[in-house]
Amino acid sequence: MKVAAVKKPGGPGNLVIEERPDPVAGPGEVLVRVRASSLNYHDFVVVMGGIPTPDGRIPMSDGACEVVAVGEGVTKWKVGDKVLSLFFPGWQSGQIEAAGFQSVPGDGADGFGAELVAAPETAFTRMPEGWTFEEAATLPCAALTAWRGMFAEGGLKAGDWVLTQGTGGVSIFALQLAKAAGCRVISTSSSPEKLEKLKALGADHVINYKENPEWGAEAFKLAGGRGVDEVVEIGGPGTMAQSIAACRPGGHISLIGVLTGVSGEVPTAALFSRNITLSGITVGSRRMQEDMIDALEANSIKPVIDSTFPLDKIADAFAHQASQKHFGKIVLTV
Repeated sequence: MKVAAVKKPGGPGNLVIEERPDPVAGPGEVLVRVRASSLNYHDFVVVMGGIPTPDGRIPMSDGACEVVAVGEGVTKWKVGDKVLSLFFPGWQSGQIEAAGFQSVPGDGADGFGAELVAAPETAFTRMPEGWTFEEAATLPCAALTAWRGMFAEGGLKAGDWVLTQGTGGVSIFALQLAKAAGCRVISTSSSPEKLEKLKALGADHVINYKENPEWGAEAFKLAGGRGVDEVVEIGGPGTMAQSIAACRPGGHISLIGVLTGVSGEVPTAALFSRNITLSGITVGSRRMQEDMIDALEANSIKPVIDSTFPLDKIADAFAHQASQKHFGKIVLTV
């Protein structure tokens, strides 16, 4: 089979296409033909060598696949089923029990940048009905992260105010899911063109954070002068102070990304004086993914796909991601 492989020390020049033996489905496993994957920031860090992995690691956490063989004892899937990978294959339901990424495809284990993958039958959910493989491949990391932060942890309800940051996959899914749930959304970007696209997707208000560095206070005012109920925080330490400023008393912040760094100052007095809950979010469980798929089907949501690349052009796909010119998800077809 054909695979993409990250050679040490990583970087675009060390992302190669090579041939490897086809895997076989063992007991309790299914063999899937990968049809599509999608790029996430986590995949980018792996490919660039920012997360240490064994030499030759197959990247890509997301996989939309077709079952081509089943191992002994498999009861959940049959040949021909369309299935979707899990970011945490061992996290089926309830609270997360283990920290780290040891089982994550494309990080602690080989991922879906390959034509064939063998994995336990519990490492997949169904795909949404009527979705293409390319559309479904956008869901397991970005969409589920937004879903867990806002609904499983944040408890959003119709009428609530949500603040999203930027135009990456998580933020756009957060906007779409929040609007489908009857929420009001304030979105930020530094690009006037992207701000217009956010409004076209349903954002009630948009803020150019370069033109308005105190965008947290602006969001607080826009949310009826009471602050937002939920912040989908993808920046980390460089944006946290503004996110806290945007929140209502008793609000919730889903800390999802660290695009501005892995550590920094946090205005803790403002955090506790407003009784704000801060939740660290790393994707979600199988049950959460199943719930999200049900919600997507019920609301006819479809992902925003920026561009599509074949597996052979995976290095070009990551170069496009690095350019930050994309709006929405970048997809690989396998």
